[in-house]
Amino acid sequence: MQSDAATVKRVLILCTGNSCRSQMAEALWNHLAAGKWEAFSAGSKPAGYVHPLAITAMQDLNIDLSGAVSKHVDQFANQPFELVVTVCDNAQEACPIFPQATTMLHWPFKDPADFAGSESERQAGFARVRDLIANRIREFLATE
Repeated sequence: MQSDAATVKRVLILCTGNSCRSQMAEALWNHLAAGKWEAFSAGSKPAGYVHPLAITAMQDLNIDLSGAVSKHVDQFANQPFELVVTVCDNAQEACPIFPQATTMLHWPFKDPADFAGSESERQAGFARVRDLIANRIREFLATE
């Protein structure tokens, strides 16, 4: 059975650095949406890398984030999206207007890169944020 590309919805997930939360959300959305959505992520001030602990947190779910790159929101300025989601307060404030987006949502999550402690404590913090993001995406997709 061939899928109709025209029925695939597009979501853009924004964060300031595009190194942790938005990267995990993009990968999770693409994984959980089973081809019904195509997710992208970007940052208002991209960090230029994806945080190694975000990569590890996703590996725990067998989702490979190792090839992901940090992108600037301007790359997506003239593209149509059904949904734009900001996952941090700074991105919400700095987010450009996406007139082609049907809906804009704000889902703030704590930045796991700011967590202190041992490596294992920090990794646990990344996993908690990852799971919160996954649950929020699942809730949204269930209402679709």
